Amino acid sequence: MIKFIVLFLFSFLSLIFNVSAEEVEQNLSDFNLSGFSDKGRKSWEIVGKSADIYAQIVRINNLNARFFRDDEDIELQAKEADFNKTNGYLTLRKDVLITTTKGAMLTTDMLEWNRNQQIISTKDRVDIQRDNIIASALGAFASLDLKKINLEKDVSVQIGSQSTEALFDKSSKDKIIITCDGPMEIDYDKNIAIFNNNVKIVKEDIQICSDRVEVYFLKGSIKINPSAEAENQIEKIHAFGNVRIIKDENVSFSQEAIYVPKDKKIVLNGKPRLIIYPDEGGWGAASRD
Repeated sequence: MIKFIVLFLFSFLSLIFNVSAEEVEQNLSDFNLSGFSDKGRKSWEIVGKSADIYAQIVRINNLNARFFRDDEDIELQAKEADFNKTNGYLTLRKDVLITTTKGAMLTTDMLEWNRNQQIISTKDRVDIQRDNIIASALGAFASLDLKKINLEKDVSVQIGSQSTEALFDKSSKDKIIITCDGPMEIDYDKNIAIFNNNVKIVKEDIQICSDRVEVYFLKGSIKINPSAEAENQIEKIHAFGNVRIIKDENVSFSQEAIYVPKDKKIVLNGKPRLIIYPDEGGWGAASRD
């Protein structure tokens, strides 16, 4: 449905802002465009302070676009936006913000919307928040509803309770911080996040480093228990390649490590060089393959 709405929207914009190369620049002020479904329901709306119309580009100031869907509405804002009538791309600049009615949010300085591939992308620093996850990276591409996200490099992700205050509080113990060189991807429909290259997981007094990490989230755990601690939101953490675990004065090495929060232990596979049994409970308990 969203694909049809987007295609119709861009076609409509092309017709509304159709100016030939011979025509002079035109200007619109305080415009409001809307589209409706065959059942009479509003499907999208675009509001702008002004629009400067050129042969190939429509430059919109103070853009606010809304897309109304059955499961989740999406709002897109930017101080400046260029609509390319030739390829249908929409380039947004300055204070770019995407929000959804389910609480997802993306902020960046520049964003490009590709209507053919149905993705948004940026090479700039981007910050994304959805449910109990806050992510930051340099460069990203994602679906417009922010359910599928790929972060390119210098990735940092914080996983905690749904308390935003706890996530931003550096002293809070109710969070897990994962960093990597990237790329990294999150699929909220499949409840999985995959981190690549120089991955580091930090939780209180323990660190796990590896080449690749897959984090599996419990389906519906956030909605069922939004105040649960970060570990209780996670079904499993699976680390691959050159795994190094540091806890207190102890270090262990293996090629694979699996952490299951409900079991309160880490299982090391692939020729572990050291197996440790620190204090009971928590992340430190380990066992052989």
